[in-house]
Amino acid sequence: MRGKHALPAVLLAATVLSGNANARVTGFQIQSTSPAFEGATFADTGAYERIDAIATIAVDPDAPANAGIVDLDKAPRNAKGEVEFTTEVFILRPADAKKQSPFLFYEVPNRGRNLSFTLLNRAQASGVPAKAEDAGDGFLMNRGSTVVWSGWQFDVPEAGINITLPKLPGVKGTSREQMIFDKPGETGKIPLTYAAADLDPSKARLTVRATPEDAPATPEGLTFKYVSNTEIEITRPAGLDAGAIYDFVYPAEGSVPLGLAFAATRDVISFLRGNEGHDAENPLTGIKHTVGMGISQSGRFLRDFIYQGFNADEGGHKVFDGAMAHIAGSRKSFTNYRFAQPGRYSRQHEDHDYPGDQFPFTYALTTDPLTNRRESILSTCMATDTCPKIMHSDTSTEFWQGRAYLVSTSPEGEPLAMPDNVRLYFLAGAPHFNGWGLKSEMSKTCVNPTNPLSAAPVMRALYAAMEDWVAEDKAPPASRYPTFSDETLVKLDDLKLPIIDGVAARPKFNTLRVMDHSVQPPLQGATYAEYVPAVDKDGIPLGGIRLPAVAAPLGSYAGWNLRAKDFAEGELCSLTGSYQPFPATAAANDSRTPVKARYKDQQAYLDAVKVAADGLIAEGLMLSGDTGYVLESAKADAGAVWK
Repeated sequence: MRGKHALPAVLLAATVLSGNANARVTGFQIQSTSPAFEGATFADTGAYERIDAIATIAVDPDAPANAGIVDLDKAPRNAKGEVEFTTEVFILRPADAKKQSPFLFYEVPNRGRNLSFTLLNRAQASGVPAKAEDAGDGFLMNRGSTVVWSGWQFDVPEAGINITLPKLPGVKGTSREQMIFDKPGETGKIPLTYAAADLDPSKARLTVRATPEDAPATPEGLTFKYVSNTEIEITRPAGLDAGAIYDFVYPAEGSVPLGLAFAATRDVISFLRGNEGHDAENPLTGIKHTVGMGISQSGRFLRDFIYQGFNADEGGHKVFDGAMAHIAGSRKSFTNYRFAQPGRYSRQHEDHDYPGDQFPFTYALTTDPLTNRRESILSTCMATDTCPKIMHSDTSTEFWQGRAYLVSTSPEGEPLAMPDNVRLYFLAGAPHFNGWGLKSEMSKTCVNPTNPLSAAPVMRALYAAMEDWVAEDKAPPASRYPTFSDETLVKLDDLKLPIIDGVAARPKFNTLRVMDHSVQPPLQGATYAEYVPAVDKDGIPLGGIRLPAVAAPLGSYAGWNLRAKDFAEGELCSLTGSYQPFPATAAANDSRTPVKARYKDQQAYLDAVKVAADGLIAEGLMLSGDTGYVLESAKADAGAVWK
């Protein structure tokens, strides 16, 4: 079943501005309040405390503003005719209210996890922070921010940040699971997101294909059996490698109205920032501004949240003043659908044809020549005057796997002018997501060493700039994103990569087509053009922000990698990116300048890194306090070259 989207903008504007509150936090039960970070203190902020709570939310399924939530009309209702559900909420706030900033920083959890502390705090753990080391260097704490997470994804592990949604009685339909085992074996098990409604094997279909372009097939030897109503075991046919794609289409039940995930986020933040219309007692005071961040999966969620009109609460008040969608590319999410699977997202090889990647792609009003639709991510919030200030940031991987060119360029290849409230940033040469201080390594499934870069130095500066933009209307750094207008975007066929190990690579692209998801498997329509950033002679992308390690490189950094032999050889290798060191001396099979011809010695290299860091600081794209860490990392990298 195809997901419905937000109400038409004019109707939604009339609904939310009427002031009728049909969705609200009706209860906020605090489970515990305790010292955070084992009592550690931070600069001028002092100690933090942690609040663990359960929020109860009630929505009126008959209210026009909720009409876009798929299957909400089929959910069980309470005595008032409302649909009730609960979500976990975790809050970190300064113990001394006089030392808190006016900012509430909300991270949309990624698969029930906290990634913002990895990106902004140099932390290692991905759970709700508890121990002293979980604070990392305390970046957010030193700013006095109140930090909040709440559940939205219904199928995360118990240890994650959860939401509890009502199941839809009597709703049955077709669901699809996909599995790539990436390991050898005669059999394999596939867990089912939704319970099978009928265990008759003849009612289901299992197919396999080597690549997404191949037709699904049922070769001899491919069989399956139900282990339970939530798991199957398959027998894998001979002749296919470990990267083969298995698709299982089956009759399912147990769907939930997952569009309530958007309502949950909307109402929790509306409540905590002190907007009117809620029944519970708010534990927070002094909140004047809210900034939401989504990373990868949750960045796609945040774009979808804005697109579907949820940045206005039902009193017509703005939810997020600022929104930072990081590494989402041009995609939204597979959330507001029947039998949704929000953990899935399209890549060139994995989950290639799942929902969540269709028009609109960008924040500028655009006409899609393939569907004749005219729309933008901001169409609804512009009608209600509730659009946040937006920073959209992508790495090189998103141009290959997430068709990120569609954020700045029309499907016809025309540069787009962004609205005044939008900035676009491209982290040139960086992979999808890393913490600080990683080293390049080999993976059994990928051909090239992994790309170790982290976008964290730039993202910390952008977060500080976002606070200034929201609170003081101080303009942030100008957009830095590839476009045709400055010749930093090229057709895929025109990309010229350097010769490395005697080969100029020709990586594949996550081709986008118009898709009909009303049937399973979906039907493919017309194909969109394919554009990627132009590169320099080292194969490093142009047209964006260059981290110091990229501006003064020791090798070629790329957002793509290739799958190795026995693992769907030649397909894109997920999200790891590539790092290929420069040769020490001139090599006939390598077109790149040797590393020791670039830098006289190790100190010359470190000087180049320092110049690059100073340049970013001058542009507001790095914080001066991060220079020492950047140089320390560069020195460790240089040690492997100048031994």
